[in-house]
Amino acid sequence: MALGDHDAEDGPPLGDEERAELLADLTDLAVYQALLEPRGVRGIVVDCTDCGECHYHDWELLRSSLAQLLHDGKMRPHEPAFNPDPGHYVTWEYCRGYADGVTENESAH
Repeated sequence: MALGDHDAEDGPPLGDEERAELLADLTDLAVYQALLEPRGVRGIVVDCTDCGECHYHDWELLRSSLAQLLHDGKMRPHEPAFNPDPGHYVTWEYCRGYADGVTENESAH
């Protein structure tokens, strides 16, 4: 394969629904980061069903991975966070709940 020719590695094209979900996830991620990074949260933790371990993703790493999935149809392997402090990472569900709480609180005023 020629240098820079990576089409053979790309996954199948994403469907419209998958693209829409990824774009929504990227939008949500920006909101979550804006709300939680000032509070000391460094990113999101994901329970991996393949290996049974937690994977810690800094905001930028997760954004990059989602953008790559949107562009290529798959995520390439990446280096895990080095010695992450689990207290600095939250789940996607926590982020969603936090954002919902902030939105509800703001609309109540």
